[in-house]
Amino acid sequence: MLEHALQRDRMFSVTLIKPSCPEWRAPEDFFHFATIGLIRACVDRGDGTSNLVLQGLHRVRFASFQQETPFPIARIDIVESTKTATVESEALGEKILELYRKLKRAERQLPPKVDRYLAQLGDLEMLADLVASTFVDDPLRRQRMLEESSLNQRLRLLITYLQDEIGSAAV
Repeated sequence: MLEHALQRDRMFSVTLIKPSCPEWRAPEDFFHFATIGLIRACVDRGDGTSNLVLQGLHRVRFASFQQETPFPIARIDIVESTKTATVESEALGEKILELYRKLKRAERQLPPKVDRYLAQLGDLEMLADLVASTFVDDPLRRQRMLEESSLNQRLRLLITYLQDEIGSAAV
């Protein structure tokens, strides 16, 4: 699969297998919302695995499948957010930054450049994606956020999940 992507457009997508399936056999076994990324770097480890640097590009939905074996190849639709920047959006973003600071103090050490980046980040969609991928441990919760089209609802979900993570870190 990786070789196929590297020989073509360097695009790669990974999605979550549904909890009811121990392993995938057909497209129905995995979630159809994912992210697509551009392979920026690939280093072969010599044991049949590779280290990748992926640049996330878009949230996508698998529309249909051109191929299922030996690995799926999908036609995709880009998933756009329904985002209307409102006073509520800004307030939700501020709450996420507040919770981020609490999580950092509780247990997670991140480089100072992450603080600077988040402080300057004006795109609430990117803020939600970055903080969720870093601090939300439950893959089904991350999947729920990925599938949510409303930016404000994604921000609200993230706040709930971060509050749960803070509660877990305190135990």
